[in-house]
Amino acid sequence: MQSTYALYLHSSFLLDTLLVKAARGEPVSRPPAWMMRQAGRYMSVYRKLAEKHPSFRERSETTDLIVEISLQPWEAFRPDGVIIFSDILTPPPAFGVLFDIEEVRGPVIQSPICSEDCLKALHPIDLEKLHFVGESLKILRQEVGDHAAVLGFVGAPWTIATYIVDGGTTCTYTTVKNMCHTAPNLLRALLSHLTKAISEYIIYQVESGAHCIQIFDSWGGQLPPDMWEQGSKPYITEYRISALRYLLFSTFNGNGGPLERMKGTGVDVIGLDWTVDMADGRKRLGNDICVQGNVDPAYLFSLLPAVTEEIQRVVKCAGPRGHILNLGHGVLVGTPEEAVAHFFEVTKSLKYESSSQNHAMEESKLLV
Repeated sequence: MQSTYALYLHSSFLLDTLLVKAARGEPVSRPPAWMMRQAGRYMSVYRKLAEKHPSFRERSETTDLIVEISLQPWEAFRPDGVIIFSDILTPPPAFGVLFDIEEVRGPVIQSPICSEDCLKALHPIDLEKLHFVGESLKILRQEVGDHAAVLGFVGAPWTIATYIVDGGTTCTYTTVKNMCHTAPNLLRALLSHLTKAISEYIIYQVESGAHCIQIFDSWGGQLPPDMWEQGSKPYITEYRISALRYLLFSTFNGNGGPLERMKGTGVDVIGLDWTVDMADGRKRLGNDICVQGNVDPAYLFSLLPAVTEEIQRVVKCAGPRGHILNLGHGVLVGTPEEAVAHFFEVTKSLKYESSSQNHAMEESKLLV
C-alpha cells in the first residue's frame, strides 16, 4: 500500500496557483494535474542525461542536475505541479544512516538498525548536508514562477524504517514487522527519531520554496489497518503537528483498508491509488478534504481515447472541488511520452460548470 499524504503550505507562499487553490478546497475552473514520478526513465531526455551521469545519487544530489531533471516534464508538458527530483532516502545520511545503491539490489543500508546500540549512531539531522535540496527548490520556484506549484516530498517514518531495519529493499518486510512484536520499544524509538528529523526536513523544504510537501508512505500498505494505526499514523500526525503552517499531501498503494484512518492524520490531501474507486473514496472520506488521483498508470499504455474517457470518469467521480488529478501511483517505465502529453492536454481542456462549484456534494458537471 503506497500512501501519499497531503502537503503543508507555508503562509508566505499562498499564491494563486491552481494546485494550491484546489488543495485548500477553493473553487477552481478545472482540476489541476501533475504526476508522481513525472520526471524519470520514461522520458528520452532523462535517459540521455542518465547515460552521461550514471550514478543515481549524483543525479539526485547535485543541484544543477536536480533542477534540470525536475524541469524536464515542465518543459515538455506544463503540469500544474513540479516536484523536485529526489528520493525518500536522500535525508538519512544527514542523520547518521549511510547507504549505497547497487545496480541489482538498489539501496543497501551500511549498518541496519537492529539494536539499542545501533540506535546510538543516529544524530539530529544536519540540514547543511542537504543543501542541494534547498538550492534546487529555490531555483525551481524562480523557473516556474506562479505558473505551477513546486512540490517537495518526504517518506513517512514507517516507510523509511523498512529500509533502515531490513537493510534495503525487501519483498516480505519480515524483519521490520517482527520488530513490531519482538522489540517494540526499539522500533518506536527509531520511528520517533525519524519523525523529528524528517519534520525538520519538511520545514526546510518549504522555507526553501516548496509550496507543499508530498508524504509517501510507500510501504504503509504492508501493514494491516490496526498495525498501520499504531506504526504509521501517529508519526505522520506528528509531521502535521510540527508543520502546522504548511500543506501536506499523503499517498500509499493499497490504501483502501485504512482510508478513513488516513483522514485522522490531519493532512490536507489524501491520494487514492487506482484500486479505490474514486466515487467510493469520496463517500468514505467526505467532501471536507481534498483528494488526489487516481488514474491507473497502466491506462497510459492504452489507446488515447481510452485515456480521455478514464480521465473524465475520475474527474466526474471526484467532484468539482478539492480534487488534484494524478495517477494512482507513479509513471511506469516504458510509458509513451505521447500518452503523458495527452493526459495533460485533456486535463487542460476540462472545465467545471460554474454552478457545480456551489454544489460540491453533487456529481461534477464537466464542459468538455
